[in-house]
Amino acid sequence: MEIIPGVHQIEGVNGNCYIIMGDGLVLIDTGLPNNSKKILAYVHDTLGSIPSDIETIILTHYHLDHTGSAYELWDATGAKVVIHENDADYVSGITPMPVPGGFWGVLYRMFKIFLKYKPVQPDILLHDNDRIAGLVCIHTPGHTSGSICLYDPKFKLLFAGDTLRFVDGKLQGPPPQFTPNMDQAEQSIKKIAALDFDILLCGHGAPLRSGASEKVKTFSQSLS
Repeated sequence: MEIIPGVHQIEGVNGNCYIIMGDGLVLIDTGLPNNSKKILAYVHDTLGSIPSDIETIILTHYHLDHTGSAYELWDATGAKVVIHENDADYVSGITPMPVPGGFWGVLYRMFKIFLKYKPVQPDILLHDNDRIAGLVCIHTPGHTSGSICLYDPKFKLLFAGDTLRFVDGKLQGPPPQFTPNMDQAEQSIKKIAALDFDILLCGHGAPLRSGASEKVKTFSQSLS
């Protein structure tokens, strides 16, 4: 679906994937493994573009539901793969992805058997306040060490990855069971609450289309 002119969310992909149209296409996150065909079909059927039009793939953090199809899409498009330097070794396969504890760890191991993930070598490593494809990288650690948000000051958009979620009409932070440092995550939410944006696009949940920054400020004030 088109959120605003030139910014699309590809429905039916978990987690959320977004495309920004410009001189070339920018893809933000890639969903779980085996979603590349769905993403490329959207690019062709809805946008009237071809795979090589995707020039940049930006990953908001290393978790499998955001990077799972990165290799497939890099292979199909030749796009530059971009991620914060702190999460780069996980997507490249140098460092094994951590497994959650307890029930979620068991579930993760079961799913991983069926989800064939291929590591991909990042081309560009981001740092706080770097600019990429017209977006400002905001380093928001906590959910992962290299979690980022992407801020578009021109169109007042914030792509939040899993730093924030907007589910059932409510703002939420990242899920604690998959967030090793919740205190740091809450500080990251307070950091992005200082930005001015109208629309919030999260890694899970629906778009928050109006008054987004004020709602994030209010939510951040409720945190410890």
